[in-house]
Amino acid sequence: MLTYHLVPADEYHATMPTYTPAAFAVEGFIHTTKTLSNVHVVANRYYQADSRPYLLLTIDLERIAAPWRYDAAGEEYPHLYGPLEQMAVVKVQQCPRAADGTFLPIPIAD
Repeated sequence: MLTYHLVPADEYHATMPTYTPAAFAVEGFIHTTKTLSNVHVVANRYYQADSRPYLLLTIDLERIAAPWRYDAAGEEYPHLYGPLEQMAVVKVQQCPRAADGTFLPIPIAD
């Protein structure tokens, strides 16, 4: 199963064996979004004021060692309870933005 994680481009280093966002120390998990078509909604809700370029990590949950779960029934947001191994990241792409900083929908490949 695939899930998606937004990260400022300057905070993600694909050469490191694992990735752990700064917020992990406080929250204890890594936020992800189950549905690609919902990523820009989440990005605009939480990150629109941050003008840095953002990346979208596509994560294969079957490749991670850390436990993950939905913290409420029917949720769209799986949480990863440990570092993200690079081998679970199957794609990295830029998040498109409009000139005013609004995140745009992620193109869905055929």
